[in-house]
Amino acid sequence: MAGHSKWANIKHKKAVTDAKRGKIFTRLIKEITVAARMGGSEIASNPRLRLAVEKANENNMPKDTVDRAIKRGAGELEGVNYEEIRYEGYGIGGAAIMVDCLTDNRVRTVAEVRHALSKNGGNLGTEGSVSFQFKYSGLLVFAPGASEEAILEAALEAGAEDIASHEDGSIEVVTSPAGYLQVKQALMAAGFRPEHAELTWRPLNETPLGHEEAQRMQKLLDALEGLDDVQEVYTSAVFDEE
Repeated sequence: MAGHSKWANIKHKKAVTDAKRGKIFTRLIKEITVAARMGGSEIASNPRLRLAVEKANENNMPKDTVDRAIKRGAGELEGVNYEEIRYEGYGIGGAAIMVDCLTDNRVRTVAEVRHALSKNGGNLGTEGSVSFQFKYSGLLVFAPGASEEAILEAALEAGAEDIASHEDGSIEVVTSPAGYLQVKQALMAAGFRPEHAELTWRPLNETPLGHEEAQRMQKLLDALEGLDDVQEVYTSAVFDEE
């Protein structure tokens, strides 16, 4: 299956992540805390917590920081109770946007999200206005130059749902949420380390943006991702590489 060239988008996301390491830690601590509160502190029996801890390890978060977050979530240490909220809306060129937040103040969060959208050419929609345009999936992206045939064989054998090769040579493997870890571990065991791997909301239909629109959209996304209560931002936008 062939698809859009997305390597520029992945590289940009990685650069943004690296530049905001401190903020990444804050978001991971929140996610670990909520996961432990909802599903318990046992990593083996709590899939959401297992994924959050794995992501924390990939980002080199100190073990004692992870342990404290788990204990806070489990009620063993005092901490803030966060509420999960999702906001939906539209960005440049009509691109769909979903914003997942963890907050201790819903009024503050919705005001900040609405302001970031309206100030940068977007608008806040109603609940359910764009979420039907996304599907929750596991996603693994391999850099250009990887062996498509070998990845295809290993991924399908491990239970992947789909494999896409892009114009730039990058390869994308899609899994079910439940099969994500199994497929990822199988590919790594076969010697294929993904450049980018996550459980994410994938757009069912993409919104390609030209260079000027992409710059405006990136400014909007950066504004949303800069908010303290925002955990993840998902969009149907696909950026021009130029």
